[in-house]
Amino acid sequence: MQVNLHQHIHMLLENLEQALASAKLWQMTPIDPQLLQSTQPFCCDTLQFEQWLQFVFIPKMLALIAQDLPLPSNIALTPMAQMTLRDQANYKVILRVLESIDNSLSKGDIC
Repeated sequence: MQVNLHQHIHMLLENLEQALASAKLWQMTPIDPQLLQSTQPFCCDTLQFEQWLQFVFIPKMLALIAQDLPLPSNIALTPMAQMTLRDQANYKVILRVLESIDNSLSKGDIC
C-alpha cells in the first residue's frame, strides 16, 4: 500500500504530538482563544512555540488533511524549534519530526 503525502503528514503530526507529550510540552488545558489572535509569526508574542504547534499548526494541518486540501509547500519549522526547544527533554526527537515535516512539505513528497 502506497502512502500519499496527506497520510504521511498525518502520521508525522501524530509523531509530533507524541514527542511533545513525552517531553511534557503537551498542554492538557485549552488556552485562551484571544492568544490565537496574534499577527506575529508562530504567535511568538502570545504563545510558546510548543503551544503554537499544539493549538495552531497541528489543528490547521489536520483540517487541511481532513478536507483533502493542498498542504503548504514552503515551510520551515525546524529553525524555530532549534531556537526555542533546544533545552527541552526529547529535543532531538521533536527536531527530527519537524525536519521530516519541513522536508516532506517542501519537496512535496514522502521523505
